[in-house]
Amino acid sequence: MKRLILAVTIFGSIFNKAQYVPKNISEDDTKKAKEWIDKTYNQLSEDQKLGQLFIVALYTNKGIDHIQEIRNLVTKEQIGGLILMQDDAAMEINLVNEFQSRSKVPMMIGMDAEWGLFQRIAKAYKFPWAITLGAIQDEKLVYDMAAKIAADCKRMGINWDFAPVVDVNTNPSNPIIGNRSFGSDVNNVIKKASSYSHGLQDNNILAAIKHFPGHGDTSADSHYDLPLVDHKIDRLDQIELAPYKNLIKEGIGGVMVAHLYVPALEKEANVPASISKSIITDLLKNKLGYKGLIITDALNMGAVANRYQPGQLDALAFKAGNDIMLFSQGVKEGKRLIAEGLSKGEISKDRLEESVKKILLTKYYLGLNKYENKNPENIIADINNASHQQLVQNLYENALTLLKDNKQLLPLKSTDKIYYLPLEEAPYNTFANSLKNNLNVEVITTSQLNKLPKNSKLIIGIHKDNSTAYKPYKISETSKQTIVKAAKTNQVILDIFGSPYALRDLDTTNISTVLVSYENNDDSQKASVNGLTGKTKISGRLPVLVNDTWQFGAGTTLETK
Repeated sequence: MKRLILAVTIFGSIFNKAQYVPKNISEDDTKKAKEWIDKTYNQLSEDQKLGQLFIVALYTNKGIDHIQEIRNLVTKEQIGGLILMQDDAAMEINLVNEFQSRSKVPMMIGMDAEWGLFQRIAKAYKFPWAITLGAIQDEKLVYDMAAKIAADCKRMGINWDFAPVVDVNTNPSNPIIGNRSFGSDVNNVIKKASSYSHGLQDNNILAAIKHFPGHGDTSADSHYDLPLVDHKIDRLDQIELAPYKNLIKEGIGGVMVAHLYVPALEKEANVPASISKSIITDLLKNKLGYKGLIITDALNMGAVANRYQPGQLDALAFKAGNDIMLFSQGVKEGKRLIAEGLSKGEISKDRLEESVKKILLTKYYLGLNKYENKNPENIIADINNASHQQLVQNLYENALTLLKDNKQLLPLKSTDKIYYLPLEEAPYNTFANSLKNNLNVEVITTSQLNKLPKNSKLIIGIHKDNSTAYKPYKISETSKQTIVKAAKTNQVILDIFGSPYALRDLDTTNISTVLVSYENNDDSQKASVNGLTGKTKISGRLPVLVNDTWQFGAGTTLETK
């Protein structure tokens, strides 16, 4: 807060819009920043100033024509930044180096890296989803993860991670947030999001909390349609808006506005938040006092792209109060319409100056005033190595949540005969092999259940598809029947390698032990075995309200043996 006060005192006028201020900023630094911003701004034509408002998507898997199209936008439209999409890290670095050299003002480079660069680059290392982090009781681990993601971003030339998600996921059927949320409890979401954001920004990578004003209780996916958030003001204030009210005070550099219709905040029917002056200017900027960069969610998403023309959408978004239009599909037309609004007096010159200077100030603070090319050599080894694996393994181990162990079957002993039954659709070999390396385990199929000795110790693994964060969490009826049947004659240890919401409609009354491992990948499976065998402590707590039986905060601690 002292750093922010210093910036406000020295800069005045536009500089009191600074939300993100790096660590250890000095009076001399702020003076140099003002000089660079004023000089840069005054050298830009109106058209070049307008270009700063746009970020477009760069893919490396869409062919030469796409890359040439982006090259033309960088050169001719002088856009403000790029969002890196799939999938070739070295090629992305080379293209960013080239495009930065073509840009009069260095571009801000962003990426959706909620669970690390893996979200867009398949060869990077995957970090846990937010729901997994929500179970961890030590926020320092979340900070450490974000710091590691920040290092990976820097290596790639990325300076803005469009993360973390601060939506409070109160709707288990939410089709797009779910695993991307820290959970259903407001305070837990705030704590985890704060740690994540500071882990980025303390390492000079800008954060963007999203999706304002709150996407946690929706039944539609805004990639395809316009979701409705039909809560009254009091509920919105206590749940959806609470993370923003708290985190804005902590100097978070960016807020991303969602494509949602919220009648309590926007009186005109079916106007998305992303183009609502009532929501962006009146609420976010004026009432909540947010002074950082405001950016739309991707403008190619169906919730808005199906309703508005490219360019028209960008102009509406800017008029509503956004500083940056993300994933623009109509840069040239958007610039023309905003320029037209300026000439007609519908948009003030001060409004354009405010946004452009906020963007330039952030670019300066991120070090873009002296951009240096990144080296593409050995990039995969740098963003996917043993240091990543060690951190990720620790995160999964700390997330493990033991909901109950009525017969005290844990930790499992190597002297006991144990059976393991894998269910559902996803791979389980790492878990099976790790069990075999530590215990006397026999892997069985459902057809062999009837042959087990009565009262056998039986691990049942629910292995859900982990390929994306959006896969369904529900357990099949066949698997549920198998679990209920097995629990009648065996000591069942149920291990959920997926969302805890999988327990919503499962009767666990006769199941002795229930463990949630959250995800189904090599690291989570190894972590689960370490917890089951007492090699590591189990200390996670349920981050969501699942049902009347399993509520937020449920869990018991199991010490190492």
